[in-house]
Amino acid sequence: MHSPASTFSRAGGYLNPGRSTLPRRLRPLLALADFDAAARRHLPRPVYGFVAGAAEDNRSLHDNRAAFDDYAFRPRVLAGVADRQQRVALFGRWHASPFGIAPVGLTALAAYRGDVAQARAAHAAGIPMVLSGSSLTPMEEVIAAAPDTWFQAYLPGDLPRIDALLDRVRAAGFRTLVVTADLPVAGNRENNVRNGFSTPLRPSWRLAWDGLMRPRWLCGTFARTLLTRGMPHFENSFAERGAPILSARVLRDFAGRDHLDWSHLRHIRRRWPGSLVIKGILAAADAVQARELGADAVIVSNHGGRQLDGAVAPLRVLPEIVAAVRGMPVLLDGGVRRGSDVLKALALGARMVLLGRPFTYAAAIGGEAGVAHAIGLLRDEVDRNLALLGLRSCAELDPTCLVPRPALA
Repeated sequence: MHSPASTFSRAGGYLNPGRSTLPRRLRPLLALADFDAAARRHLPRPVYGFVAGAAEDNRSLHDNRAAFDDYAFRPRVLAGVADRQQRVALFGRWHASPFGIAPVGLTALAAYRGDVAQARAAHAAGIPMVLSGSSLTPMEEVIAAAPDTWFQAYLPGDLPRIDALLDRVRAAGFRTLVVTADLPVAGNRENNVRNGFSTPLRPSWRLAWDGLMRPRWLCGTFARTLLTRGMPHFENSFAERGAPILSARVLRDFAGRDHLDWSHLRHIRRRWPGSLVIKGILAAADAVQARELGADAVIVSNHGGRQLDGAVAPLRVLPEIVAAVRGMPVLLDGGVRRGSDVLKALALGARMVLLGRPFTYAAAIGGEAGVAHAIGLLRDEVDRNLALLGLRSCAELDPTCLVPRPALA
């Protein structure tokens, strides 16, 4: 297996350069939740609302977080944890930490070249980053900046366009393809309507006012992008370039996906030579079907609460899915905000977890340095909590490390 450059000190734990070396804007940010609060102040309301919001009444969004509170830790003491590390293996490679950056569309609208900033920070930290198919930066530029980046595809609606997209992704040099399977139709995201957000964005006085109220974002992200890169487009939804992000008349192509079925996954597996991951799994039967058709891993996810409101939180179904696929790697995406959340998911069987919104906020606030800082904060929490649990590696985590909270009543 390939091993990333070590970030461990001889005494155990991770090397931390200290807060004094951080850009001044990042120094007050001590946890991932701080990036959320800072991004709310920095981003125009429609952009922040798009990233932060979910479907309908946000029930799934809130339960994604609440699910982690259903478990308490059972630490062990005097375990000799000085020589601890948090590496995990996946697809024949070692990753420096058991978490990665989940795909979030339109990251380059929240941060100048946000996709590249995230990819570079992830590559430097030895963790995976998944480029969204709804991104505004050509996939070829992102993979050139960070060769270990994964690509997440929203499947086009017909086989010729699927094949053309797969050919482009393969030619760009991606080795891991993530197929998002939980989007037969778009979710009911009422918050976008209320906040004046659409794709493409429609010019209006309200949109202009929202931008003017956030001059740092207006100058540092939007105007800078227009001056140096031109009008952003949806670059990676298909083999060809998509709609511009700002237009009064152009419509984005949401090619119908409601007819897609398992035969399309079988077709993709025959054509795709690299690692194949299926995202959006919440039922054990679907995970088994994905494995039988040749998937290398699944991501247990409810799309961050953005699709079916009321869909079960991924953590609640993680154990049964892990048991059903018998050794196939299972990743989890949804609700992770602390190192303690990472360790709870791993104890319940996840090989790795993915986080989307926090790293988008980090890119918005501090670019590549902001993402690196967010990675470092989460990495340090994982390291510290491993020590406090009396463990030396992620491999030692199992359900005995947890106590379900009803059992505490």
